[in-house]
Amino acid sequence: MTVGRGAAPVFRVPDGLPARLPVERRGGGAGRDAVRLLVSRGPEVSGHMFRELPALLRAGDVLVVNTSPTLAAAVDGEVGRARVVVHFSVSGDDGRWAVELREPDGTGTTRARAGSRVDTAVRLPGGARLVLEESAGGGDRLWWARLVAGAAGRAAHGAAGTGVPELLRRYGRPVRYAYTERDQPLSAYRTVFALRSDDGSGSAEMPAAGRPFTARVVTDLVRRGVQFAPVRLDRGVAPPEAVGPPPAERFSVPEASARLINAARAGGGRVIAVGATAVRAVESAVEPLGASTGAGSPEGASGGVRRGQRAGERGAADPAPRDGGSAGAPAVVRAARGWTDLMVAPGLGTRVVDGLLTGLHGPRAPQRALLRALAGERAVARAYEEALHGSAAAGAAAGTGRRAGRGPRVRGGAARPLPVARVRGRASRPAVGEPSQ
Repeated sequence: MTVGRGAAPVFRVPDGLPARLPVERRGGGAGRDAVRLLVSRGPEVSGHMFRELPALLRAGDVLVVNTSPTLAAAVDGEVGRARVVVHFSVSGDDGRWAVELREPDGTGTTRARAGSRVDTAVRLPGGARLVLEESAGGGDRLWWARLVAGAAGRAAHGAAGTGVPELLRRYGRPVRYAYTERDQPLSAYRTVFALRSDDGSGSAEMPAAGRPFTARVVTDLVRRGVQFAPVRLDRGVAPPEAVGPPPAERFSVPEASARLINAARAGGGRVIAVGATAVRAVESAVEPLGASTGAGSPEGASGGVRRGQRAGERGAADPAPRDGGSAGAPAVVRAARGWTDLMVAPGLGTRVVDGLLTGLHGPRAPQRALLRALAGERAVARAYEEALHGSAAAGAAAGTGRRAGRGPRVRGGAARPLPVARVRGRASRPAVGEPSQ
């Protein structure tokens, strides 16, 4: 580990640590829950197996889970005589999709591609064409594009925007990155919480923190009195080269989940988000207690939600963060749906989320800022040091609580790419800018 002045600790992940095959595909009959879990109580860390998660939680706790299904979002195409791979990221409100064009690297994965511009046409399987119409968020990585059918140039109409779901169903495969050994079936990229969408939309990348959950683990959690609050955030493509915040993504928080989260908080239960996508969804639906309008649109309504708001900013209607920032009005979760580009950053913290289950991320990944916001720099550094070099050799995690006297704080993790868990108990709120330990 190296630490720069005033910067986050920088860790080098050993080459042999990333899992090149899913645990259940390595032989031996292991299930998805046969991955390691790091648990931290203050300065102490210990190693567990993921299947032990139910024993680390208690009755009244709520796990917020992302139900977005992973799509077969990579499709081969051609631009002129050049081969490309199109990654379909998110579906827009106007029938277009945000896409990324990449080059095959000769090993079964892809690398960044330069030179895309407005009106670039991509030939796709089945005679369809994809036309780039405008940059999605600036730069030349993501583009809003429209699918047209064949030589006639007609719009290929279909659910969730111009027939893309059918194209993905016929010709797509899951997005794959360089550390993996080979292509895997789509089922390997879907969590136990994934729900099919009537319109064929979903996530270009798996909400990976939910991957180690199995029917056995879920059953044991329910028996223990832990409840589940489903939310949805359709995760777009975020290639290894991208280190900034993600673009705006579609999310929804149902009324039943909002009520469950609010009831748990009122009763002293902990709200534990399964992955950064669950954090972003639920925190985008938070309002000051008693407010009639706020971060999210009512469920069933359309329109942008927190779109254009950058990491580290709060809108005029947003409450001050409950943890990691100045004291503000009590917060409540409302049913909401729309678009969010919210990123939880150090100095802001979360307003309703007490715990996080996440994976071991690289030093410049946006998820690391979320970990530092929840736990503080020193706690994250201690967890990563133990994950990479200590006896537990698991993952990394983060967080503090709201009130004292509610039992031990727990954080957890698992080695990449197998997700991490972190759960926190109630603790006193830190002062403005003070890292939580």
